Amino acid sequence: MGPKIGDVFTHDVTYTQNQVNQYAEISGDVNPLHINEEAGKASMFGRCIIHGHLSASVFTKVFGTLLYADGHVYMKQNTSFLRPMFPEKTYRAVITVKEIFPEKNRVLYQTDVIDVETGDTTITGEALLMNKKQYVW
Repeated sequence: MGPKIGDVFTHDVTYTQNQVNQYAEISGDVNPLHINEEAGKASMFGRCIIHGHLSASVFTKVFGTLLYADGHVYMKQNTSFLRPMFPEKTYRAVITVKEIFPEKNRVLYQTDVIDVETGDTTITGEALLMNKKQYVW
């Protein structure tokens, strides 16, 4: 049976500075704010911040490996970055079933990331996924 409206899945994640550096190399976004300790300290954040799309990649991990993963096709993701995220801090992805489209085997999820320490929302958005194997009602 497929998910139900209101179902919630959570997953904690911590990104290391090494992962941020690897993402910078892979993406080509070598903005010093992400990878240079001195630039991070001199910034308004007081330290290096994680790339927005790296921080939001937790959703890809959840949908690709943890939650109804077999058969998932990622169709859409919108993301608003509300607060910076920092290496070596723990964050919690909160995935909530928002709407179901049974005739198309699709689910619209609310996707949020919460700073575990402060409770602040750092990312908010929605993801639309299709899954003909598991989104069957």
